[in-house]
Amino acid sequence: MPGWSCLVTGAGGFLGQRIVHLLVQEKDLEEVRVLDKVFRPETREEFYNLQTKTKVTLLEGDILDAQYLRRACQGISVVIHTAAVIDVVGVLPRQTILDVNIKGTQNLLEACVQASVPAFIYTSSVDVAGPNSYKEIVLNGHEEEHRESTWSDPYPYSKKMAEKAVLAANGCSLKDGGTLHTCALRPMFIYGEKCLIIYVIMIRALKNNGILDVTGKFSTVNPVYVGNVAWAHILAVRGLRDPKKSPSIQGQFYYISDDTPHQSYDDFNFAVSKGWGFHIDSSWSLPLPLLYWLAFLLETVSFLLRPIYNFRPPFNRHLVTVLNCVFTFSYKKAHRDLGYEPPVSWEEARQKTSQWIGSLVEQHKGTLNTNTQ
Repeated sequence: MPGWSCLVTGAGGFLGQRIVHLLVQEKDLEEVRVLDKVFRPETREEFYNLQTKTKVTLLEGDILDAQYLRRACQGISVVIHTAAVIDVVGVLPRQTILDVNIKGTQNLLEACVQASVPAFIYTSSVDVAGPNSYKEIVLNGHEEEHRESTWSDPYPYSKKMAEKAVLAANGCSLKDGGTLHTCALRPMFIYGEKCLIIYVIMIRALKNNGILDVTGKFSTVNPVYVGNVAWAHILAVRGLRDPKKSPSIQGQFYYISDDTPHQSYDDFNFAVSKGWGFHIDSSWSLPLPLLYWLAFLLETVSFLLRPIYNFRPPFNRHLVTVLNCVFTFSYKKAHRDLGYEPPVSWEEARQKTSQWIGSLVEQHKGTLNTNTQ
């Protein structure tokens, strides 16, 4: 294959960085453009220090700036779109989330048409499939079930609408007469070193004598390691660029999981942190139906107070449902079409995540008894 180039949006993020590290090892890749609104100094340095033949170009720009995106896409062969606002508790205004996740994606698709970029890979989310009720049970779900979230909450709604736009754009004509081919990847909850959600959970526990909050003990889920999700993106790039494989991938979405055992979110948090003395809160917690209706009550109070006071509930019905559902998915279709096999085992992923948590413990020495169990 001749030399090619790739643009990665959200490249400074948890997943984006991993994708870039794998991308620069790809054969004949001449340039990777890494785009984010702003890069942290350490991320900037990390990209500068990549020892590779591939040219790495840092771009700082807004996904809502259509003109900037058009320039960023000039001469590009593949776009990997990971940039998104992830907010499931309502910290940010609804419109901000919708703008970035939907409008930003539409802007990028239009930029690809104008700059004649033939391949587009979208990082979607399992949230676009639900769960719509904590009573719903999905074990080893698959793509043929065509599950769809019915939540109006901005994060699942915006990711669902953005994915629809990406898959609908498959087959549209490019400015140079070519054709745009798209696909979407739906990872489970992504974990690993530098995962912000795990960071917040561990810091809270460190401040509470190593006691992990009980947030999802009724769930059964299959989280996925960040390195495996990044690898799935590389395989999607290869697949869309391969004339033989591409027809079966175009316009498709894929659940991305790995061999992480099915377990509750609480058990998962304990599994990756127990070596550092963390333990699950054993005190009594509210029954799930009561927790759900309490969330409804808090949302109602928030709505009624909105004209005079911006009350943000600590949790909502969507979060209670997501954290307490039975919702696992198979990666069989990704294996069939993309050749996806998770390169990192559960044991290795758990160990790497645990070592990183250990570094957090080291930074906060004195607030936790770190005797290894």
